[in-house]
Amino acid sequence: MNILVTGGAGYIGSNLVDQLVGSGHTVSVLDDLSTGKRSNLSSSMNDIEFVEGSILDEEVVRREVGRVELVYHLAAAVGVGNIVAEPLQSIITNSRGTENVLDACFKTGAQVVVASTSEIYGKSAKLPMCEDDDRVLGSTRINRWSYSTAKALDEHLAFAYAEQGLAMSIVRYFNSYGPRIDEKGYGSVVANFLRQALANEPLTVHGSGEQTRCFTYVEDSVRGTILAASTPAAKSGVFNIGNNVEMTINDLAKMVIAETNSSSTIQHISHDERYGAGFEDTKRRVPDMNRAKTVLGYEPLTDFATGLNKTIAWWTSNLS
Repeated sequence: MNILVTGGAGYIGSNLVDQLVGSGHTVSVLDDLSTGKRSNLSSSMNDIEFVEGSILDEEVVRREVGRVELVYHLAAAVGVGNIVAEPLQSIITNSRGTENVLDACFKTGAQVVVASTSEIYGKSAKLPMCEDDDRVLGSTRINRWSYSTAKALDEHLAFAYAEQGLAMSIVRYFNSYGPRIDEKGYGSVVANFLRQALANEPLTVHGSGEQTRCFTYVEDSVRGTILAASTPAAKSGVFNIGNNVEMTINDLAKMVIAETNSSSTIQHISHDERYGAGFEDTKRRVPDMNRAKTVLGYEPLTDFATGLNKTIAWWTSNLS
């Protein structure tokens, strides 16, 4: 099958590309390299067509989508720090760019899988978080919620196009980590902690550290994404792709220190100190995995200890 991966030079995108190439597909990648890296595609570069370009460029998007039967749309502005610092550019990229991709898919008849996020749920206290639950967000004055809102608009657009006949599905990632994770820590507490621990610097925990997350190894994220495209019953559906094993950020920090044999200490800083006044965090984020299991046959296969050690091995081999 001819497949396009937008954001394919990114962390999840490049892992997806490798899997698709390994399965015998003809793959092209569209990425502006704003956060992605050519080096992420080193193992597949000779087997793909790489196009350096933006999803904001309608002509490029129409051309590339017109050459394929399936699009995995992963290109996005990501990372809480980036969103807080540059909300306007983030909103434009995530909403207008996705509109361009969806419109091109609709006009050419290409199937599309849209990558979304657990940020969709906002600060909801209802657990586990089910795909059709109400969303709970803070004030529009708080930039932190603009990412959730933009990604929600992406989903609304996808559902609206689906009503007109677009073959689409949506995957919501929950705290993915693994090889090629951004060493600068964009969107990932795991990356931040690894960078600090391997440099024997203090691990900076935001807030009390008692907030919890459920971490998903990238191979599981990729497998769930592919299942969303290949499973006929997934059409017009939205699926949590994650792991429902909770871990506090304090425990994560301790585990990273132990597994890297680091001399780092743990330093707590306020959210306001890191992101500015008014930042709101989500205390717990746990996905309901029933729909993904029932419809897609998806279950996470890699436990956190195994995944973390694979990530450390990749990091020390490639970034140290």
